Amino acid sequence: MKFNLKVIGNIIGILLLINGLLMLTAVPFGIYHGEGSWKGILVASLVNSVIGFILYYNTKDNENKELKRRDGYLIVILSWIAMSLFGMLPYIFTDQISNVPDAFFETVSGYTTTGASILNDIEILDHGILYWRSLTQWIGGMGIIVLAVAILPFLGIGGMQLFVAEAPGVSVDKLQPRIKETAMRLWQIYISFTVVLFFILWAEGMNSFEAVNHAMTTFATGGFSTKNASIGYFESPLIQYTIILFMFISATNFTLTYFAIKLDFKKVFQNEEFRIYSSFIIFLTAIVFITLYLIDSSYAEETFRSALFSVVSIITTTGFTTVDFTGWTEFITILFFILMFFGASAGSTSGGIKIVRHVVLLKNSYIELKKQLHQQGVFILRFNNSKVPQSVVTNILAFMMLYVVIFSIGSVIMTLMGVDFITAIGSVAAALGNIGPGIGDVGPASNFSSIPDAGKYFLSLLMLIGRLELLTFLLILTPAFWKFN
Repeated sequence: MKFNLKVIGNIIGILLLINGLLMLTAVPFGIYHGEGSWKGILVASLVNSVIGFILYYNTKDNENKELKRRDGYLIVILSWIAMSLFGMLPYIFTDQISNVPDAFFETVSGYTTTGASILNDIEILDHGILYWRSLTQWIGGMGIIVLAVAILPFLGIGGMQLFVAEAPGVSVDKLQPRIKETAMRLWQIYISFTVVLFFILWAEGMNSFEAVNHAMTTFATGGFSTKNASIGYFESPLIQYTIILFMFISATNFTLTYFAIKLDFKKVFQNEEFRIYSSFIIFLTAIVFITLYLIDSSYAEETFRSALFSVVSIITTTGFTTVDFTGWTEFITILFFILMFFGASAGSTSGGIKIVRHVVLLKNSYIELKKQLHQQGVFILRFNNSKVPQSVVTNILAFMMLYVVIFSIGSVIMTLMGVDFITAIGSVAAALGNIGPGIGDVGPASNFSSIPDAGKYFLSLLMLIGRLELLTFLLILTPAFWKFN
């Protein structure tokens, strides 16, 4: 089987065109504030648009529109890589981030909504670049949703979906109506919530520029801020509680968000993953709050708010900070490190392993224990009152095993680059889970600037692998993927 290179090239061309057009929206910010960086952004936009148009124009006349599953895998991966390579051009052309490894790392961190940064002083960046930096997360967040909910299930890629639709040999024409319908609905939700959050943050005291940036990066669960102190800069409890709420919403399955908008709350609260996700946050917040309260009971509300904010930020893989949680206690530091391996809901903008996988594996483990006592018994694994096929359980087991292996090997590789052990495991966990801050020298009070250039490229790869659901990315490394038949 040969790859349909024209379809692949056509889609990547369209994405680069869109990328270039979106870059243009950053130009007015530079002009308004009298900053010369707008010229570099404009050039970067033209480069994206020209190359995108050339790719699109040379591949638009394609009689064979059949899209095989292997084409789908390749489209997903190459799209993310192309967007990252061309998305870093505004940083390079404006000389705001002149080092290529740094610019690439920052861009990948943006598109994958990781939120890890190499910037020591964010506030010295020009407004156009700050806006583009936030916009990459907003683009990536929506891209993730469309991939997860609209496209991947058709390709049989949806590792985070419990029930995968097999669609080998489906044509682009057949795919388009359903994808268009689903994607449009998702876009409406995504844009609407971003706009609503913008107005709320603006009304609560942020200026319009701060509000638009934080609205984009919050709902994308990205974590990029325009301030060095992140959300900690804004001391307003109202702002912090608002961001907590929207981090929670954005890390909830978008299908449930759609039901909530339609006031069908019964479906929301009946959803097993949502109930566990919500309960998990409440339970962990209580543990952190009680631990901190026993140490110092002077500021109960502030302590509770800091505990809730930090827990929600890590679980949703947003990565915003109000305080340095690694400075609390060793117990809390270890607890938050463990939380980096959880993630929130499937079908959301959040990264990480996802709660649904943990729940299915725990249920499967419990069933295996019962089988030891009742060897003749017949036990059915259910999730949301539906039977979970054994193939899904096997897929999840493979995913979890690979996740542990990649984390372990990744940590070893980082130590070989001269990074200390704590920073190595913290950086790999943060990159692979698309979380943002880690522990050690890459904790909430620091950044990734101390990581060697080779390490930045490696962590960028891990961010892409983590965002694209491991199996999707790793598949192209197998000889079978490239075997033509």
